[in-house]
Amino acid sequence: MSDSPIIQIANICKSFSKGKQPTKVFDNLDLSISQGDFVAVMGPSGSGKTTLLNLLGGIDRPHAGQIQVAGQRIDNLSEAALARWRAANIGFIFQFYNLMPILTAAQNVELPLLLTNLRKSERRKRVEAALKLVKIEHRLRHYPCEMSGGEQQRVAIARSIISDPELLLCDEPTGDLDRDTAEDILLMLKTLNHDLRKTIILVTHDPLAATYARKILRLDKGRFIESELSS
Repeated sequence: MSDSPIIQIANICKSFSKGKQPTKVFDNLDLSISQGDFVAVMGPSGSGKTTLLNLLGGIDRPHAGQIQVAGQRIDNLSEAALARWRAANIGFIFQFYNLMPILTAAQNVELPLLLTNLRKSERRKRVEAALKLVKIEHRLRHYPCEMSGGEQQRVAIARSIISDPELLLCDEPTGDLDRDTAEDILLMLKTLNHDLRKTIILVTHDPLAATYARKILRLDKGRFIESELSS
């Protein structure tokens, strides 16, 4: 793990409109995460965990403050520039996989590469390599409905790393899985962090899932109330 930060956010303010009164999520929030780290973010519902991921991934924007991720300040980018930056630098892993049901595993994984200038043969090689890395290559021609939840999540992880992003943002990636399957997925994330040096931010309600990270941050009412090293 490098001491240089891959994430730096300063004085972030974010609110959502709810009825006539805005709901404040963050008020001057600061955060720095080192390159190559694996951080679990825990906290009760409504504490701002998913909003934090959306801000880091450029899906949402703050009302004030600065966000720098992977060497790029992203809070002031245009929508087009933000989309290009996101495609090159961020991999998303969600609780419910977000696979296209009409596409095979290989086609789902290939989707991010369709935005590049890679030839079809090179895309195919990368897809096969990514599916092999997550040990699901035997399912490359299967559709999501033909796979278990754990297999679908492996496909989703392969899709998230196909463009070789620096940062993986994981929103409850094991929340819909049984314990044994969840542990397989968490071990896979740990391998991606250790062997491929991917920086990983894992949002989770599960204390056991959080122990797979190097560090645990606890978020409550829009503020980090404590942090600790994972055992």
